[in-house]
Amino acid sequence: MKRIALGLQYVGTGWNGYQKQPCRHTIQDSLEIALEQFARTRLATTCAGRTDAGVHALEQVIHFDTELDRPMASWVRGTNTFLPDSIAVRWASEVAPELDGQEFHARYSARSRTYHYVLYNHAQPSALLAGRAGWVFRPLDAARMAEAARHLIGLHDFSSFRAASCQARTPVKDMQEITIERRGDVIVFTVRASAFLHHMVRNLVGALVYVGLGRHEPDWMKEVLAARDRDAAAPTFMPDGLYFAKIDYDPRWGLPQEAVPLPWM
Repeated sequence: MKRIALGLQYVGTGWNGYQKQPCRHTIQDSLEIALEQFARTRLATTCAGRTDAGVHALEQVIHFDTELDRPMASWVRGTNTFLPDSIAVRWASEVAPELDGQEFHARYSARSRTYHYVLYNHAQPSALLAGRAGWVFRPLDAARMAEAARHLIGLHDFSSFRAASCQARTPVKDMQEITIERRGDVIVFTVRASAFLHHMVRNLVGALVYVGLGRHEPDWMKEVLAARDRDAAAPTFMPDGLYFAKIDYDPRWGLPQEAVPLPWM
């Protein structure tokens, strides 16, 4: 039995999120249908992190187990033959069955995860970025948002940014990095943490936008974090601009991961 890892890229617009559902209109459903058509057998997949409806992935990582002996390039090209244009397998890699007593797992072997949130800040919406970026029509102060974001770095209880439906065992996460970069009318939030709660990035962006609009001072973020209460923060921001960007693994697994830039950056 071999364990194969795949690097997956997708546009989440129009899909009902990543995880399988009875409607079968999800990224995972489409991937497993394509794998079955190519491999002529059912293959159950496990992902690094589930994404919601409308959320995109520059690089999602999944794994599955199989007895089939196929070249890695065949897994890429063969699966892509049966996928829609909005989903693409970028690479495939057979991982060692065990290293130092540990088994590779797309989710549990991850050291950290990185998301981008792309925000279009202009008086009028962009037809070209519809579904690909969030939008705020009032001017935003990126420097104020960056100052507020500094309060979030480190090991914290992120209950104030946790969705009511979140099933994580603990709200305590290690926030390793937050950067906020403006390029013209586009603002890119990059967030890296050990793991994320349900809606956590969108809730963080919503709170940072409140600061950027001048509704709160940057120190308000510290108060929201300390409250450990979802009602203390801002509303959940739209999913359109959220991108699952990168999963960090121990290099010993030898995954051929890509540094995938945002398409227009």
